[in-house]
Amino acid sequence: MRSIFYLFIGILFGITMYKSEAASWFRIYEMFQFKAFHMYGIIGVAVVLGIVIVQVIKRFKVKSFYGDEITFDKKQKGITRYLVGGIIFGLGWVLAGACPGPMFTLLGAGFYSMIIVIISAVLGTYVYGILKDKLPH
Repeated sequence: MRSIFYLFIGILFGITMYKSEAASWFRIYEMFQFKAFHMYGIIGVAVVLGIVIVQVIKRFKVKSFYGDEITFDKKQKGITRYLVGGIIFGLGWVLAGACPGPMFTLLGAGFYSMIIVIISAVLGTYVYGILKDKLPH
C-alpha cells in the first residue's frame, strides 16, 4: 500500500514540475542568466515551505510511515564542503539543463536524452559512495 502512495506522490510531483515549467530547460536557462524571476520564485517557495514543514515536524513530533519519530541531525560547519558541492551540483545542473527532480519528469514528457543524464547521475552517486571515505567532509 505504501508503494502505491509513493507512486502517487511521485506522479503528483512530476505533474507539478511540468505544469509549473520548473522542468523547462528554457526557464532554467533564463534563471542562470538572471533574466526572469520564475525559477527563483519556485525555489523560494520550496525553501520557505521546507522550513515550515521541518518546524511542524519538530514541534509536533511527527512520526514516519513506519511509526518512528523523525529526527534531524546537526550538520558540521564548514564553507569548503558546501562551495565545492554547490559548484559541482550547479555545473551538472547547467550542463544537463535539469536538476535531479525534473530529470524523470522530462523523461516522462518524452525527452529521451534525459536517459543519459539519469545514468550519469546514478553513476556519479555510485562513484561518490566509493570515494566518500577518502573525501574531506
